Amino acid sequence: MTRPMLLDADDSVVLIVDMQNRLGASMPAEAWASTRATAVLLVRAAGELDLPVLVTRQHPKGLGDTVPELAAVLPDSSVTVDKTSFSSADAEGVRDALAMTGRNQVVVCGMEAHVCVLQTAVGLDALGFTPFVVADGVCSRSPAHRDNALERLGRGGIAVTNPESCLFEWLRDARHEHFRAVTSLIR
Repeated sequence: MTRPMLLDADDSVVLIVDMQNRLGASMPAEAWASTRATAVLLVRAAGELDLPVLVTRQHPKGLGDTVPELAAVLPDSSVTVDKTSFSSADAEGVRDALAMTGRNQVVVCGMEAHVCVLQTAVGLDALGFTPFVVADGVCSRSPAHRDNALERLGRGGIAVTNPESCLFEWLRDARHEHFRAVTSLIR
C-alpha cells in the first residue's frame, strides 16, 4: 500500500505536541514565534474546515499549560491529553481520540522536533497512521537538532510539509466553500 502524498481534509486530524509555556521559553525566540504562528494558523484553518484537533501537554505541572495564543483558538471540540511519554502515539488518550475520529492522516506541529515530535511521528506511522510533520511548525532548543529530526523523518518516509501546502491540499479547489476564509488566514 502506498502512502498518500497529499492531505485530504476528510481524513485529516491536527495534532499539536507539547506547545507549553515553560518549554517554549527555552526555544530560540524566532523559531518559537514561527512555531506558535504556524500552529495557530493550522488550528484556525482546522476550525474553518471542521477538522479534529488534538493537543498534548507533557507533564503540565512542570512545563505549564498550552500557550495562550494557541489555547485561545482551539475549537470547543478539541481534545487535550496530558502525557509523560515522549511519543504522543504512546499516550492512551491520544490513541483513543484518534481512533474516535476514524481519520488516518495526522498533521503534526510542536516541540521539541528531535524528541517528542520525532517519536510521535514514528509512533503514529507504526500504528498505521500517516503523519505529516509541518517543518515551520516544529522547533528545538538547537536548530541543528530540529534540522536533524526533519531529515531523519524524511529519510524514514514520513512526509515533511509546510503550512500553506496543508491548507491548499485541504481545499483542493478555489471553488471550495471555505476558500476565502482559509486563504485569508495567510494574507
